[in-house]
Amino acid sequence: MKKAPSKNAFLFVLVTVSLDMIGFGLIIPVLPSLLKELTGMGAAEVVVWGGAITTTYALMNFLASPLLGNLSDRYGRRPVLLASIATLGIDFLIMGLANTLYLLFIGRALAGISSATFSTANAYIADTTTPENRGKAFGMIGAAFGIGFVLGPALGGILGDIHTRLPFFAAAGLSGLNFLYGWFVLPESLAKEDRRPFNIQRANPFGAFRHFTRLPNIAWFLICIGLFNFAHIVYPSTWNFHGEIRYGWGPDEIGYSLAAVGIGAAIVQAGLVGRFIRRLGELNTALFGLCISLLALVGFAFADTWQWAYAVILLSSLGGVTGPALNAIMSQETPKNAQGELHGAVASIQSLGLIFGPIVMTQTLHHFSKPEAAIDFPGAAFGLSAIIVALALLVFWAATRQRHRQQRAKIETEPQMSTKEA
Repeated sequence: MKKAPSKNAFLFVLVTVSLDMIGFGLIIPVLPSLLKELTGMGAAEVVVWGGAITTTYALMNFLASPLLGNLSDRYGRRPVLLASIATLGIDFLIMGLANTLYLLFIGRALAGISSATFSTANAYIADTTTPENRGKAFGMIGAAFGIGFVLGPALGGILGDIHTRLPFFAAAGLSGLNFLYGWFVLPESLAKEDRRPFNIQRANPFGAFRHFTRLPNIAWFLICIGLFNFAHIVYPSTWNFHGEIRYGWGPDEIGYSLAAVGIGAAIVQAGLVGRFIRRLGELNTALFGLCISLLALVGFAFADTWQWAYAVILLSSLGGVTGPALNAIMSQETPKNAQGELHGAVASIQSLGLIFGPIVMTQTLHHFSKPEAAIDFPGAAFGLSAIIVALALLVFWAATRQRHRQQRAKIETEPQMSTKEA
């Protein structure tokens, strides 16, 4: 008989998500310096390579997320999580030893594959929580994400000041320790009777999207979360370059500012998501988060001083309730044996934004901040992101209307069915 998931297992999942985010955020403060070292270019020029590096990570994450999600629906969550953690540790070593752009791209590709465990982690949480507690649990996952976003950039900034490669070797050691911890404490969460056969047609992003488009209650929310995450790509893809160009920040100052973002996100998602959902419900919580995110992006667009930027960081952290609320809504509409597939599809949509978002955002920053720019507006990328969040609000409105119509139709048909049965 397999051991039931425990608090230690839940802690392991949280640590895994944090390490995945550390792997993504670790490189952010040192990326400008590393790219300048490898290419010999200046800050305004290497921003283009920065977008390409992030896109490589996202492309592999996009392709791998539904595959890992479907594999976890077939073989269980535990083996998928452990294999991905081991791959992440190997990836850190490769990036730490990279002496060419070619090796750096290989490292980010492996990071994209191994960080696809986010979908499996969400499925693990869905396996072990009741529907009424799922939003709060997803909030804890979001908090772990935020903690990783604190530790990753902060670790990258502090260790990067000592040596550009040192953060990667430190992260490789952390991944090794997490693998050993998971090997001994992580039980399987998906019972054999709840598993389903592996289907390659659904184990790719396009097959997963096609499957969920047949479920209108989920499809609209998938589009909404996709737009929301596309807009928020502006942070990991341009914040480091934006901070150097607009405020004259170095690696340590970039790391501290990103740590402030992560601390705010962790506090909100660990302490406030559950309370918001209990008071407002999932739909109103998601609406609140979208509105706050829109205001914050507008604020960042016009934040001409670093003091203003830090003030907006405080506001933007409240937007962290959006993702857990949307995940809870979709999870409640999905059967147990397809939770991995659902969260794989969500991760792929987020990665799809990461594929195109860095190129769009970095090119926007480059166009409006280069010396010969017709309009000098370093906050242009945040302005573009605000427009995209406004579109996400329109899609959210369409999604809620669709959901309300189906709920009303269900209520109207139930009395008729009861009369016939009588």
